[in-house]
Amino acid sequence: MWKYKKVILVKDTDTGKETVRFSELFNSALRDRGLDGEVQVVRPADINVYDQGIVVKVMPGNITYSKVEEKDIDLIVRKSIKKEEAVKEIQIDPKDKQVRIVLRNCGNIDPENIDDYIAVDGYRALKKVLEENNRDNVIQEMKISGLRGRGGGGFPTWMKWDFAKSQKNDTKFIICNGDEGDPGAYMDRSVLEGDPHSVLEGMIIAGFAVGAKKGYFYIRAEYPLAIKRVELAIKQAREKGLLGNNILGTQFSFDLDVRLGAGAFVCGEETALIASIEGKRGCPSPRPPYPSVCGLWGKPTVINNVETLANISPIIYKGGVWFSEIGTKRSKGTKVFALTGKVENSSLIEVPMGITIKEIVFEIGGGVLNNKKIKAVQTGGPSGGVIPEKFFDTSIDYESLQNLGSIMGSGGMIVMDEDDCMVDIAKFYLKFCVDESCGKCAPCRIGGRQMLELLTEISEGKATFEQVDKLKLISKAMQRASLCGLGQTAPNPVLSTLKYFEQEYIDHIKDKKCASGKCESLFVYRIIQEKCKRCSLCQRNCPAEAIPGDRDKGYAVDQKKCIKCGKCFEACKFEAVAR
Repeated sequence: MWKYKKVILVKDTDTGKETVRFSELFNSALRDRGLDGEVQVVRPADINVYDQGIVVKVMPGNITYSKVEEKDIDLIVRKSIKKEEAVKEIQIDPKDKQVRIVLRNCGNIDPENIDDYIAVDGYRALKKVLEENNRDNVIQEMKISGLRGRGGGGFPTWMKWDFAKSQKNDTKFIICNGDEGDPGAYMDRSVLEGDPHSVLEGMIIAGFAVGAKKGYFYIRAEYPLAIKRVELAIKQAREKGLLGNNILGTQFSFDLDVRLGAGAFVCGEETALIASIEGKRGCPSPRPPYPSVCGLWGKPTVINNVETLANISPIIYKGGVWFSEIGTKRSKGTKVFALTGKVENSSLIEVPMGITIKEIVFEIGGGVLNNKKIKAVQTGGPSGGVIPEKFFDTSIDYESLQNLGSIMGSGGMIVMDEDDCMVDIAKFYLKFCVDESCGKCAPCRIGGRQMLELLTEISEGKATFEQVDKLKLISKAMQRASLCGLGQTAPNPVLSTLKYFEQEYIDHIKDKKCASGKCESLFVYRIIQEKCKRCSLCQRNCPAEAIPGDRDKGYAVDQKKCIKCGKCFEACKFEAVAR
C-alpha cells in the first residue's frame, strides 16, 4: 500500500537541471486541483529510462511518460491521476528486463521518512519474525531462499547465520559492511541513501536469528549523505520502538550504532573491518577462526554487506520459496550492478541471476558509446577479471563468471571498447591494489609491487617475453600465499587479460606498439612534411627542445630527446604531426 493514493516520479534524463522545476510544476497543478494531500511528487535518483528528456512515472500502475513538456502536466494530472487513464501520445513501454528487490523502494519513497517505508510493507517482516518467535524458522527460510552473500564471496547467508547462532556466547554482533571501495562502484551507497530502513530491518532480523543484541553499520566516511540518512533511520526506528529494548513489546532487544571507515579498500575484508571498528589498524588476520565464531572483540559476529541485508525483509515477508524461484539453480535472486564505462546508459541496475552479459550491455545499457566496437567488460572491480566479447552469452552467476577468470564481486561492471588497452587496464587495477595493500603479508606487499614494475616495463616497450613468464609465476604465488582476498585476487585482471588478449602483450613487447594508443611511452611523433606549414608552433610548445629546425629548412622530431608529452600533436593546427 502507499501512503498516498498516487505517487508521481519525475526525472530529467538529459541534464538533471529540470527535475526540480518540473516537480514544482506538478505540485502546483496538484494544489490547483486539491490533490496535493493525495499525491506525492518524488525526484528519484534513477527511473531506468534514458535519453528521453523529462520522464514521468505514475505509481502504482507504472505508467511511464517520456519527453514530457510543461503543456502535458495538466493533462497527466487530469487523466492519469483523476481518471486513472494513460495519456497515449507520450506513454512509453520501458521494456524493463530488471527485477527490483534490493532497489524496490529507491526513488519511490522518501528515505528520510520512516512512515513512507512502513507504508510499503516496511518492518512487516520484523513483526512476523517477532510474532512467530522462532529463530530456527528464520534461518530455515533463509536456507530455502538460497541467498548468497552479495559482497563478492557468495557464501550462503543462512550458513553464516547458523554458525553464529550455534555459538554458546551471550554476546554476539551483527555488522553491515558498507565499505564500498571498488573503482566505479556505487551500489551500496545508493541503497543506504535511497532506502536505509530496508538495511536496518535486515540487520534487526539477523540479530534476532543469531541471538545478537548489538549491531554496527561500517560506512566509509566519503559517503556523508548515506551516513546522515542511516543515522536518521536509526533515530526514527528507536522512536517507533523498532530498535532498543523490548522491540515491539517483545523480549527481544537490539540496538545499532554507526562506525566510519577512513577509505582503506582493505577494510572491506571482514577481519580488517573488525580491526578497524576495534580502533586498530585495518589489517586482515588469518582465518580460521572465522568471524562467525570469533569476531568483534572475540565474540561471534555476522558480517553481511548492504545488498545482502536489503534482501532479508522481502525474503522473510514473501517467503524463501518466492526468492528461490528467481535466478538460477545455484545463484538465486537478483544482483545489483553499477554499469559504467563505454556504455550509452551508465546506470545502477538490478537484474535476475542468469541474465546474459549481452542483455545487460546492449538491451539495458543501450550498447557502446559512439558506435565503437566493444572489446570486453570487466566485473568484480580490482579483484575481478576482463571478459571478452566472445563470452557475452555467458549468464551472470557466481560459477560462470569464476570459470571465465572473473568474479561477481560487489557488483561493478565496466564496459570497454576498441580504444581501451588491456595492458593499461591490467596496470590500472594492479596499481590500485598495490596502493591499497595494507602491507602485512609479503606475497601481496612485494609481489604486487614486482608485478606492477613488470607491467610498467611492458607498457613502455622495455620488456622481453621473460617478463610475461615472471608475471604468471608471481601471480600464482600471490594467489596461494597472500593473507586475504585483496592479495589473492589482485592478479585476476592481469591473468585474464593475458589469457584473452595475449596479442596485445606481444605487440607491446615485440613491436613496441599500442594499437589503442593508451600507452604514451610507445607513441612515436613525427612531422608530415607535406602538411607542415612551417609555423613553428610544434617547436615553440615542445618542453624538451626535441624539435630542431627553422622556417626555411622545416622541422623534425628528435626521437632521442622526445619525452612523448604530445604537446606538438596538440599544438599543430594543420594535422601535420602524426603519432
